[in-house]
Amino acid sequence: MSYLGISSGFHDAGITVIDDNGDIVLASHSERYSKKKNDHLLSGEQFREFDYGQLKKISYYERPWLKQLRQIRTGQGIEWDKLTVRQILEQQIPKNIFNKIKSVPVQTNNHHLSHAAAGFQTSPYNDATVVVIDAIGEFDTISIWSAEYDSKGYAKYKKLWTQKYPHSMGLFYSAMTKRAGLRPLDEEYILMGMAAYSLPKFDMINDFVEDRAEIKFKENLHLGCDDYDPKMSDYQVAASAQSVLETLLHEVMARARKIGRSNNLVYMGGVALNCLANEHIGAYFKNIWIMPNPGDCGSSLGAAALAYGRKVNWVHPYLGTNIKGKYPVNAVLDELFNRKIVGVASGRAEFGPRALGNRSLLADPRGPEIKDQVNEIKRRQKFRPFAPIILEEFVDEYFEMPTGFPTSPYMQTVARCKKPGEFPAIIHKDGTSRVQTVPKDSNSGVRQLLEKWFTLTGCPMLLNTSLNIRGEPMVNDRSDADRFEKLYGVKVCS
Repeated sequence: MSYLGISSGFHDAGITVIDDNGDIVLASHSERYSKKKNDHLLSGEQFREFDYGQLKKISYYERPWLKQLRQIRTGQGIEWDKLTVRQILEQQIPKNIFNKIKSVPVQTNNHHLSHAAAGFQTSPYNDATVVVIDAIGEFDTISIWSAEYDSKGYAKYKKLWTQKYPHSMGLFYSAMTKRAGLRPLDEEYILMGMAAYSLPKFDMINDFVEDRAEIKFKENLHLGCDDYDPKMSDYQVAASAQSVLETLLHEVMARARKIGRSNNLVYMGGVALNCLANEHIGAYFKNIWIMPNPGDCGSSLGAAALAYGRKVNWVHPYLGTNIKGKYPVNAVLDELFNRKIVGVASGRAEFGPRALGNRSLLADPRGPEIKDQVNEIKRRQKFRPFAPIILEEFVDEYFEMPTGFPTSPYMQTVARCKKPGEFPAIIHKDGTSRVQTVPKDSNSGVRQLLEKWFTLTGCPMLLNTSLNIRGEPMVNDRSDADRFEKLYGVKVCS
């Protein structure tokens, strides 16, 4: 028997299946199947990758009726066809599949609780202080929880503090993303990257924030702020927004440390993807866990975990569509030596927005020309650097890892590079890199690749970015890989 967790309807839909042993059978993004970036709807193709005939329970990541209540109170009206989970699923799942699962019991969960469970029940901790920060749940925008397992091994949560709509750090950052000419709820990561190219306007926080400690804003930024200070450049908007976010994040983490019962931090919600801000949270907690997919898609795992009830067996984030076959170490090396850039699509796809070696575009990080070449392939702005993937035992030789992050297996923080002149393609304007470390015990194909690369070159790292172009989802299956290879002239090894 198994538990199906579902996230859909807002953005970045996904599903997760957990079996009776606590193993994650499947965790996948809808966008990888529909080919629509941040697709908010489920894809029927996802439901063909597991045995839905063995479902014990369907668990939804939020409470639809409560979300509709918030929309009524804020003047957004009511969507009568989205009041129940069954209504939502019937609209999004192929009829033949829906008919087979419509009799399965359905559980709904608080949006922020689903975020919290996705983090805590995959974490290595038996107790934790959980912080969730996103754009908006039903009403919550920030929440702090105490989490632990009871004597029978069931997860228990207690909400300690919350901030509610419209006071939202996530909505603020999305509004600033749009103000800078980028797509909100999609290109916040670009705004983060732009922040290094200007000095912030330090009084921006006074323009928007009424109470820093309580995280209260002066206006509802769900409506945007497109006309804010038109004389500011997009880069200064980015730098200023990042400064405000980091200031408020310090306030939230200080509160969490004060009222929390554990020195283990689990941090979730879309804002947890801001790895530049994450650099500083180690000042408040000894141990930090951010599940690699902390946003809404990851809450499908949280919903399934809540239905399962106990600790989930987290092994790695490679939980999506499987491209069968041995990791193509030698083929990748051949392309790196001959052309310096190569794609790899092998094994199960990563669950999360960042490529971690199984759906990656890899390159030699040395030399001044490689950044422009990869950016041209990916149709990205030329100022944007890339992430290094490095053998874990060498990370301290090349990077100054921040407090709380001795390693970074899922690219969740930035670190100062000690040798920026040698690796210009993976260095941001401020001298940092978004590091991914690969441990000795990972027994993964990418580990074997890095070891051979190091033996042959003396360099323990590669440039690593997602196997896609701007505005498109990552490659999912072999047909996607073939399309990428044909359109963009880069060999994709499987």
